[in-house]
Amino acid sequence: MTPLLTALQAATVEALPEDAANAAGQAAQALTTAADNNSLNLLQLVLHASIPVQLVMLLLLLGSIASWVIIFRKKRVLDRAAREADNFEERFWSGAELSKLYAASTERNRDISGMEAIFEAGFREFGRLRQRRGADSRMQLEGAQRAMRATGSREIDGLEHNLEFLANVGSISPYVGLFGTVWGIMISFQGLANMKEATIATVAPGISEALVATAMGLFAAIPAVWAYNRFATKVERIAVRYDAFSEEFSSILQRQVDDA
Repeated sequence: MTPLLTALQAATVEALPEDAANAAGQAAQALTTAADNNSLNLLQLVLHASIPVQLVMLLLLLGSIASWVIIFRKKRVLDRAAREADNFEERFWSGAELSKLYAASTERNRDISGMEAIFEAGFREFGRLRQRRGADSRMQLEGAQRAMRATGSREIDGLEHNLEFLANVGSISPYVGLFGTVWGIMISFQGLANMKEATIATVAPGISEALVATAMGLFAAIPAVWAYNRFATKVERIAVRYDAFSEEFSSILQRQVDDA
């Protein structure tokens, strides 16, 4: 073992030949250049697309921006509606008198909505019919129920505002993007008619530019569909809470009529 170790220590490490080093450097540079050439530059694809395809992309971009604005606003509105319903139910079932709750709801310069607005409309109509001569108990209760249903419908309609736009963007955007893609591919193949030799290198840029429209259509549609399904479910749950409260409040008014 000692002679072998001595021979290995005495050996000198020879450097790579200069030609081999240059060849390795050129290969690395070639790989870097190829990676740069093959990298996807979306901005260049959009700028080099045809005018109709660019218009389609602009339409999809505007639809996507509008969808995100609606998504953030609708989230705040629905969260506030659920929070206000929780707060009013807590005050309503805490044992407070209905007259005091009604007085608090009708305070000057106070904006009410949701479940509190339903309560205010029902109690106001109930009190108005109760003071009218000739109005029996059934008429009083039915009047209060009609007022609560009308107010509840207006509140739900306000919560559903702009949900239709999200549904339209989610359902139409993929087809709009597909139209831009088909148009771009038609333009690309039409340009090949003047060429004697057509290769994949001549067709690929035009097709890549056209396919960006489909990608943008999916980018606009997916968040809109997700948000519509989520918000529609939240609105449905809030509507169920409003209907349940109306029924419970009607039962309370019925007991007051029977006790009178």
